[in-house]
Amino acid sequence: MNVLFVFYVPSGGMDTLNRLRCKALARYGIQASCLYFHWGAGVQNNDGVPMYITNNDEEIRGILAAGNYDVIVVTTDHKSFPRFRQLGYTGKLVLEIQGYGAKEYARQQLIEAIPYVNTYASALLNPSTPHIAALFRELFPNIPQYNFPNFFDSESFTYRPGPIPEHPVIAWLGRMEDNKNWREFLHIGYQLSFYVPDLKLWVFEDPNLSIPHEREQFNSVVHQLGLHSRLIMHSNVPNHQMQHYFSAIGDSGGFVCNTSKVEGGPLSVLEAMSCRCPVLATNSDGVALCIRHNETGKNYTLGNIAQAVQEGLDLMHNAPLRENIRSGALKRVQTEFNPHLYCVRFIDMLYHI
Repeated sequence: MNVLFVFYVPSGGMDTLNRLRCKALARYGIQASCLYFHWGAGVQNNDGVPMYITNNDEEIRGILAAGNYDVIVVTTDHKSFPRFRQLGYTGKLVLEIQGYGAKEYARQQLIEAIPYVNTYASALLNPSTPHIAALFRELFPNIPQYNFPNFFDSESFTYRPGPIPEHPVIAWLGRMEDNKNWREFLHIGYQLSFYVPDLKLWVFEDPNLSIPHEREQFNSVVHQLGLHSRLIMHSNVPNHQMQHYFSAIGDSGGFVCNTSKVEGGPLSVLEAMSCRCPVLATNSDGVALCIRHNETGKNYTLGNIAQAVQEGLDLMHNAPLRENIRSGALKRVQTEFNPHLYCVRFIDMLYHI
């Protein structure tokens, strides 16, 4: 069986997820490829997975004909369904939602998608994100729905011992946009610095995807809080190198801070957990699937910076708890987010549709 995964651009979590599942599914006899409509920095991560980057109709027509795909899984872009039909594709179409950001925006987009889904989609897929699953049930009662978590390859992307940073590090990963909530991270780092004077802040981002006015505001807040001397920006780090960064952050006594307002299935959290790097995160939908408070990570209430600071200090200074969290997080990734479980569920969906 042949599958094509489609998204706008290869970057961030979608680049990672698509590469991982193409390789994992191949072990089960499913030949999978990726199509992106525009170039993205994730092309540097390609490790042999068939990948096409084009928005040209004739080139896409040729890809579809040559690939003989039984199923096309389109992430987010429901408007591409009629396009694929017009280009001659007659197989099954699946709409996957990994996350839209704000819940109100998700509702708006899925309401807009109703005629496309009802006309073209054979199934809906999401990584067990509660608010998306609820919208699926409400808006598409007659379309088969599949809700199961993303997976992570904890054998190839894992803890890598190396030089330990001289100072404790807290890190943030994401796009410069409102939902990723970089503002809260900067304020948490600022408040933590009163208790941890040598604290460093690392930010990992893809500047190609940042929103210009958000970047301007980011620079302004950094200046207002006097964080220049603490802040180190990392742009478009190749994915395979991130395991070394996560490992170093964990060994420094610091943690990854996920401040997102709403998340679907954040692979960066699983990546950190797999590398024994503790995570402090808002208790948003998708993150809650990964983190059990004080067992596999730490949660705090969105907007409650004082609480985040206290939980962060506990994570940094309570050594027994920290080690239990590091070990518990790794075990959870290995058992509950393993590739075999995902492939079994995904292949079950393919055969049912």
